[in-house]
Amino acid sequence: MSHKKPLKRRRHTLPLHVIAIIVGVFMVIPVFYALLGGFKDNSELSGNPFGLPSEWITANYTDVLGSGSFWRQVWNSTFIAVVTTVVTVGLSALAAFVFARFAFRGRELYFTLFTAGLMFPFAVAILPIFVLLRTFGLLDNPLGVILTQAAFGLPLTIIILRGFFRSIPGEIEEAATIDGCSSFGFFWRILLPMARPAIATVSVLAIVGSWNNFMLPLVVFSEEASWTLPLGIQQFQGQYASDTARILAYLILAMVPALGFYAIAERHLVGGLTAGATKG
Repeated sequence: MSHKKPLKRRRHTLPLHVIAIIVGVFMVIPVFYALLGGFKDNSELSGNPFGLPSEWITANYTDVLGSGSFWRQVWNSTFIAVVTTVVTVGLSALAAFVFARFAFRGRELYFTLFTAGLMFPFAVAILPIFVLLRTFGLLDNPLGVILTQAAFGLPLTIIILRGFFRSIPGEIEEAATIDGCSSFGFFWRILLPMARPAIATVSVLAIVGSWNNFMLPLVVFSEEASWTLPLGIQQFQGQYASDTARILAYLILAMVPALGFYAIAERHLVGGLTAGATKG
């Protein structure tokens, strides 16, 4: 009987593993194609799209890395992503703490209003956002992107953090209160260190979401000096429309920072999502 249970479990999980492998292959193939394509010239890319290059041409990558505009866009994307993450996670942690640990009239109603933000598509709000940012003089200003991204990132971040904060036993808070710890002291000294997996999760989501955002920077920025990487990719694609190999090299280099950060934080991301789902 003990040998049959693992066998049955494997049979049940086998389809999931097969689906995961198929999805992974479909995700890796375009990246692999772009990576190899950046080492080819256009003639070889059209004649041998998936094979190894006959001659490894590094000029496509070195030309991009030697471009000042590329590094300026990397800096712009990094600055906006980091500040957006700090604002989003900071405000969401405070709000989630209140929703999770305090009982007051209308708490669930206010929380529902926050979660309703998940059903509000960004594309619908783009015109009001543009008018609002123009009114406050935030066009061509990184704050215009940072504050808007933070506002749209609050709902999901609050939901994840609230679920994790509610899983912390009340006895820990009671013991901290007896020792003279204030509510904010409990939040800052005890709750946040215990919630590091959840904090890491929402930080990864915020950084990657900001890094890949295209529509909002397109609306806010008109000066090339303020462009982020997604806007730079569009401009580069228009400038080198006939040089597909160079465009693929640019795409790969633009993906590397986000992929590297995600690879480093992947364990915390999965652990935080699992904890929020099972404990919340």
